Amino acid sequence: MSNADIQSYAVPGEKLLWLGRPKQGLMFSRKDLLLVPFSLMWGGFAIFWESMAARQANAPLFFKLWGLPFILIGLYLIIGRFALDAFVRARTQYAVSDQRIMILREGWFSKFLTVPLEQLQTLDLDQNGNGTGTISFGNDVQIGYGRRGGGIGLWTPALSNTPKFLGIADVRETFDLIQRARNR
Repeated sequence: MSNADIQSYAVPGEKLLWLGRPKQGLMFSRKDLLLVPFSLMWGGFAIFWESMAARQANAPLFFKLWGLPFILIGLYLIIGRFALDAFVRARTQYAVSDQRIMILREGWFSKFLTVPLEQLQTLDLDQNGNGTGTISFGNDVQIGYGRRGGGIGLWTPALSNTPKFLGIADVRETFDLIQRARNR
């Protein structure tokens, strides 16, 4: 997949100002300071529960199988969410034009999202010491399954309903470019 793919979504007269891609591979966020210990406790307890249930010779089959879904959820929370996030980011492209921001996801979770610059109410910069970072174009809802954030987007940032440029290089330059384009 090349940046030419997202360029084909530009409308006549629209000028592309920036093209980019998210960081590839494993990516941690500040949320993981809480999510990783929680997922380890969840998975650990589910494995403990299942091992105790399996040792009970006279326990009903339902009791022995009850922990399996919780183990699968634990495996997703511990490992699977990072793999899914990397998979989605590998198929994601970003663009900023003189009219809007664009996010193109291809593959199983395909989606094309645009936000006109004049409708950007929130522009949040989260910069790391090495110059990479994330620009959010809205507020995350941390708890619940509302329209924004929450749900699977809490655990897998690349699938968040809040538009974001995740883990981009030279994030401050891109942030400033969006601010200038928005103020025109």
